[in-house]
Amino acid sequence: MVTKKSGEPSPESIARTNRQRLAQEEGVRAMADVEQKAVAVRKNMERLRALRQSREAQESAQPAPSPKASKRKKAVPK
Repeated sequence: MVTKKSGEPSPESIARTNRQRLAQEEGVRAMADVEQKAVAVRKNMERLRALRQSREAQESAQPAPSPKASKRKKAVPK
């Protein structure tokens, strides 16, 4: 590659600068997309945690069935 001293950038230099600019813009978009997905995952985890805690609270509020009641069988008429 022959360098020019005239102050004008070479076509290769212009193309390289353009590729670098495009790569940087794409990187910024990719990072924003990754962050957006991470936020969505955290919100979903928070929602699921709240549902689980609510379900566990309801289960603990209900009295547990006694072991004898669950083992009892109906009397079979003869």
